[in-house]
Formats: sequence, C-alpha cells, structure tokens
Amino acid sequence: MEHKNIRHLSLAETEHFFEEMGEKKFRAKQVYEWIWQKNAMSFADMTNLSKDLRQKLGETFVLPALTVDTIQHSSDGTIKSRFKTHDGHLIEGVLIPTTSRFTACVSSQIGCSLSCKFCATGYIDRKRNLDFDEIYDQVAIINQQCEKTNDKKLSNIVFMGMGEPLLNYKNVLKAVEKITSPDGMAMSPKRITVSTAGVSKGIRQLGDDKVKFKLALSLHAANDQKRHEIMPINDTNNIKSLVDALNYFYKQTNNEITFEYILFKNFNDSLDDADELIKLYRQVPADLVNLIEYNPIDFAKFEKPEEEKVEAFMEYLGKHRVNVRLRRSRGKDIDAACGQLANKN
Repeated sequence: MEHKNIRHLSLAETEHFFEEMGEKKFRAKQVYEWIWQKNAMSFADMTNLSKDLRQKLGETFVLPALTVDTIQHSSDGTIKSRFKTHDGHLIEGVLIPTTSRFTACVSSQIGCSLSCKFCATGYIDRKRNLDFDEIYDQVAIINQQCEKTNDKKLSNIVFMGMGEPLLNYKNVLKAVEKITSPDGMAMSPKRITVSTAGVSKGIRQLGDDKVKFKLALSLHAANDQKRHEIMPINDTNNIKSLVDALNYFYKQTNNEITFEYILFKNFNDSLDDADELIKLYRQVPADLVNLIEYNPIDFAKFEKPEEEKVEAFMEYLGKHRVNVRLRRSRGKDIDAACGQLANKN
C-alpha cells in the first residue's frame, strides 16, 4: 500500500488520525507545527514526540521533503539552490538580497511547456507540476538561508523561477495559502508576486478566486507579431485577450499589476516599440513597467542592448508618464538571473 504524504492532510484530518490511534489530539498540532513552521525534513526530527509515535507515523505516512542538491554563491550575494525532489527531479530557487529587501524566486514546475525563446527553462521539457508542499519547501529553505546569511527573514516571494505558475494553478494557490497562513509562515500576500507568461483564462480565474497577491505579466513585446515570435503562448493568448483578462482581474481584486519587459537588442528596444508599450500600459491599470536586462543563454540568438539604448527607452517611457523601473540582473555569474534557470552545474 502506498503511504500517504502527511503534508497533504489538513489539521482536522491529522487530529482524526491521532484520535483513532488513541493518542491525544494536541499531538496533531505538534506534528503540524513541525511540518509547517519548523520545517522538519523527517519524522525523526520531531523530537518532542515519543520514539514509538514517530515510528508509527513512519509506518503510515511519508514526508517527501525537498533536499538541497547544490548551492552556488554569487559575488553580489545572490544564492542559487538546486533542489532535489523525492522522485529525483531537479529544480532551482534563488535568494536575491538587496539593501531594502530579501526575495525568494521560486519554481512552480519541473521544466516548462511554454518554450519561450529567450528563457533557458523553456528549452527543458516539462516533467511534472510541483506539489504545493514542494513549492513551500523552496520558500522555507531559502528563508533559512536568508536568516543564516543576512540575519533577516525573507521580505518577498516571486513565482518567477522554472515553469508557468498558472499552468499549475491549484498547487500554486495552495502553496500561497500555506505561506500566508498563521499555521505556516504568516507572510502577507501583498509581499508575493505571481508572474505569468500570459494565460488569460488563469488570470481571470485569479480574479474569480479574489486572490490577494500581486500579478506580473511577462510581456516582452507590445504587439502580437513580435510576441508570437518569442513566446508561442501568444498564439492562443493574444495581447487583446490578456488586456481583457488583466482588466477583469483588477476589477475583481484591485491588486497591483506589473508588466515585465526584457529588452532585446534590435528587436523590441526602439522608440516605436516604446510607443506601443505606452499604448498598452494605458489600456490596463498597471502600476509599473519593470524593464529587465537580458541575460544571454547558450541556445538563444538574442543580445543585450547598449546601455545608451536602455537609458533612452527608459527615459522615453518616463517622459510619457509611465511608472518604469530598470531591474538590474543579479546572480549572473552563477546563472541565477532572470531566464537563466536550467539546472546547469
């Protein structure tokens, strides 16, 4: 018989199990705390339970926690972790420290099915979705790293690692629920951003579910022809459908929306491109355009524009009352920057 993952039980179900076993109900709360607050990686870690009880748990349940496979430290303080799942798959997560915030960038899938041309993960086949507890583990481990290296807890979480979060909808929402729950990390949902390559149906669903976290759209081109060229998802989720979905999401939630826009040399970095972006920005209640430095990867033909071109693009947006920010890449020397996650050694 296959053992059940104990983390997939609610507190009430865990209590019921202990009562059936003739154990005190409060033991369930202790186990729950070990799992969700003290990040126990095995039943043996649960030291305030009797040896006998730990053995019984081990005979009934499994606790398939993520383990750290390798860690790389960047010269700028960024830490990239490669995690191993219980069934031997590898995923990556990144701790990005700046002077004002400590952000965990986490993955939602093993590989990705969207094949965006500029992203290293897009060249890896999707193996499977991550379970909500595997997503939670990434945050918990990165938080421990943050406390150890910076003496601070994480301040922010971004779902911008490997995979498309809205194609693993249920697990991403359940992970956020656990991360924000008083039983878990009790983090404010306003400090969490979920980034999507543009799944219109999923964006609308987020609105219907009245989520509390922020949303980022990986736009990278403001017309369908160019977007289709670099992001095949645009075939089925064109810009008009995304504009409609984002407006619906905002109407339902009033949550912050950001456009992410990677600048590619001689592709989307002209002032004409900026004009198209401005038009689009005005159709959606977006708070911010995040301009992102392109980080070259082995198999893509794109290049980073010259600094003057980036400055001119940014200045032009600002002049047209677009709230714009340039996101400098961090962790480039360890392939931990935006679009570089590919399980390389």
